[in-house]
Amino acid sequence: MPINYKQLMAMKRLDQRYSYGDREAMLYAYAIGMGADPLDEKELAFVNEARATARPLMVVPTFASVAAWGARPGEMNLTRMTVVDGERDITFHRPLAIAADITADSSVLAVFDKGKDKGAVIRHQTVLKSAGGELLATVVASVFARGDGGFGGPSEGQPEPHQVPTRAPDITFDIPTRPDQALIYRLCGDRNPLHSDPEFAKRAGFPRPILHGMCTYGITCRGVLQSYADYDPAAFKRHAARFSSPVFPGETVTLELWRDRDVISFEAKVKARGVTVVKNGMTLLG
Repeated sequence: MPINYKQLMAMKRLDQRYSYGDREAMLYAYAIGMGADPLDEKELAFVNEARATARPLMVVPTFASVAAWGARPGEMNLTRMTVVDGERDITFHRPLAIAADITADSSVLAVFDKGKDKGAVIRHQTVLKSAGGELLATVVASVFARGDGGFGGPSEGQPEPHQVPTRAPDITFDIPTRPDQALIYRLCGDRNPLHSDPEFAKRAGFPRPILHGMCTYGITCRGVLQSYADYDPAAFKRHAARFSSPVFPGETVTLELWRDRDVISFEAKVKARGVTVVKNGMTLLG
């Protein structure tokens, strides 16, 4: 069924209610690879509540991407097998609590028609609020529906991506992923079989299940946390990235980062295959 542009643009759902606890926050941190070194006290602060000397648990900023998993403007009726994440851009209004009741307001921001054989891009927004109405985070998602173009909508007007510096990276380091990491990350909410079912992945055009783009997004947040934020979630004001190629579970992700005052630019690569998996990355610290 082709996209109905006017109906899609009018989609909106307000006051969607969710709750999460420390289990969900710790699972997310573990799912993006934190705690791989069980003696790393800085990462344990995100994945372990039990400690001889008491200290508060902390929440990874990009947990905001799954804290209200399932919140959306409505059923878009896209061709599921060909839908992939395109971009994510989260503005953090305040650090997330380790457990909370929250609400989510979702709406469609824009829909772009790239052509019948090129797909469609849908940008939608979810605003997370505390039970008391305080703004927590604004999550802007860009979804690339590879099989849903050619509906006659606008083709121009997408926001310009952040440009990373042309100089050599200020920091480069590797973050390995686990062969079973997609099976862990899917427990945070995204049960798309593209990430778990070998047969489904092959039908979608991949040789095997791929890692969630949002897991790779979380890995880039983890990289900025450890390199430039001293593991302080409150330092994050915004984290944005564009997904350019999938990661296969078990591959090593190489992060390249540049710092210009409070702006951290980044890209991520899988050097073993010579591909860039995240482009135009930007974190605003404050």
